[in-house]
Amino acid sequence: MNNKFSVLDFIVIVFGFLLLFVIGYLSKSSQKSENDFYLASKSSKIIKVVLAFVSTEISALTIIGVPSASFSGSWSYLQFFIGSAISRILIAYLFIPVFYNYNCITIYEFIGKRFSYSVRVCSSIFFFVTRIFASGIRLYAAAMTISVMFEISLPFTILAFVLISLFFISWGGMRSVLSNGVYQAIIFYITGSLIIFFAFKLTGLNFVTAYHLLNEANKLDIFNFSLELEKFDTFILAFLNGVLGAFASFGTDYEMMQKLLTLETRKKSQQTILFTIIASFLLVVIYLLAGSIIYLLFNTINLNYKGNPDEIVAYFTLNFIENGFRGLVFLCVFLATVDLPLLSLSTSFVNDVYKVFRKDISEVESIRITHISMFVFAILLFIIAYICRDIKGILWFGFEVHGVTAGSLLGIFLIGILTQKQFSSFSLILSMITSSGFCLLLMLLNRKGITHVPWSFFIIFGSFVTFFLPWVIDYFSKKIILKVLLFFFLFLLLIFQ
Repeated sequence: MNNKFSVLDFIVIVFGFLLLFVIGYLSKSSQKSENDFYLASKSSKIIKVVLAFVSTEISALTIIGVPSASFSGSWSYLQFFIGSAISRILIAYLFIPVFYNYNCITIYEFIGKRFSYSVRVCSSIFFFVTRIFASGIRLYAAAMTISVMFEISLPFTILAFVLISLFFISWGGMRSVLSNGVYQAIIFYITGSLIIFFAFKLTGLNFVTAYHLLNEANKLDIFNFSLELEKFDTFILAFLNGVLGAFASFGTDYEMMQKLLTLETRKKSQQTILFTIIASFLLVVIYLLAGSIIYLLFNTINLNYKGNPDEIVAYFTLNFIENGFRGLVFLCVFLATVDLPLLSLSTSFVNDVYKVFRKDISEVESIRITHISMFVFAILLFIIAYICRDIKGILWFGFEVHGVTAGSLLGIFLIGILTQKQFSSFSLILSMITSSGFCLLLMLLNRKGITHVPWSFFIIFGSFVTFFLPWVIDYFSKKIILKVLLFFFLFLLLIFQ
């Protein structure tokens, strides 16, 4: 174990863990009521859901990846947030009213009522794939940092995250998830601010000088109006991906929307997601500034850091932060990941898949099956996190993987909400599979260096294809469409071999 951690650090860590366990136990939901277990009886307070929403949005990818991005680059990440803010406004007035009107437990229930059970199951499966891979990458990012800080094995660290999330957060239902989310968000704000404080203090510079040095080095640049669309951080792509990516993440991903459905009324839910714009913006700026100030510190003391930028938070913590506060940074990274989506995945599985085939189960049985499915999803998350260990640029890779399937989900929800047309289940499911398959192909080709399509294109393309392809499929016969798509994919494979 790393000897740079003092007794005071361990006291902070142990106290933080105990507080997590106490909050989880005292705030657990009823184990007999589905409405309470899944949605906290729709009695949550706005401020509580705002902070819980932010704690889920601001994951270990943000705590680790955002300082890494500003340390090695600039503040171009804020371009995505501009689009994200606009999408939250649209979600508030397009998506949330629909979900409340249909009185849904899960948002994929709306898809089933709007189209068919088969499309509902397909949408839920796409959510499983999207969320398991995205959360698995987030889990790895945090486990990697902590394994470096404590010099312990990566598999053991991942396993610890999974077990604590399973038994002390998700097991207690939505009330436990929300209460721990508030605790996590408060720690995020405090820790990011302290990193800035210590880094800036060590530079010995005043605010004006620090600003000029960062500005001269282009470290504070936000906008990239270049038309080089092969770059992921050009404004047009970043903005569009911010809009569509947040649409997919917040509007069609049950991990986020489940929290918004715990409010009593549609109006309160709308107010909550609008307030998250301010709360999330503040936290993103804090961690962007943290990375910039660490860069400034290293430049000031002539330290030529040659390590992985994704490990910059861990490196700074171990070598520059005072006793006691190292433990707080560790706790922050831990909390940023320990809130795994086990409850949302299991809630969707039971309500969108299991109950489709067994509609007569009791509420107690439903919650029991939810607990069992949590174990299965926990194992899957462990596997995904472990196989991510050789990946660099974890923040951007997380977005890339998310883009493969998120566009398909967004497209299917946009069809259901913005149109009145009743499409065939075949056309909708085939459209989702086709758009995701093409994005996956592009991602693999990018990884091999054959193509250079920016990941920010994936959600744009996926949502566009899923939205418009059903119109084409329903116009022509199924056999013709299947032959055309098969030929198209074979043609692409032949070209890129």
